[in-house]
Amino acid sequence: MNLEKVIFGFFVLLAATLNFGFFIGPLTDPAQHNVFELFAAIVVSLITTVLKFGDRTQLGAVHLATSLVADLQLIAAFVVWIWATQVVAEGLTPGHLASVVSLSGGALLANLVSVVLLLTETITFHRS
Repeated sequence: MNLEKVIFGFFVLLAATLNFGFFIGPLTDPAQHNVFELFAAIVVSLITTVLKFGDRTQLGAVHLATSLVADLQLIAAFVVWIWATQVVAEGLTPGHLASVVSLSGGALLANLVSVVLLLTETITFHRS
């Protein structure tokens, strides 16, 4: 068993599941979307991105691209959350929360592509 592949797979799946946990629920219900879960999704997504930097293959480049998209979407969602709670006078409105959840949905899609790539790579792996 290759420990490096285990760690890589662990973080790819953890990034997807944390993102899914934040995303799921009514679009405008703040009780269903915890900011700490969003923060955890960002941190794990950034760790996953760092782990993907070493692969120089075409598949590795696509893995990295999916991670960068997820990072960008999650960071944008966090910025909207901070903007709504710390800058805007009316606070976190249903419209702001809908934007945050929608952005995390885009990151979730990128994470799902990454999981599919990981599964495809695992299935097509040939032992020598």
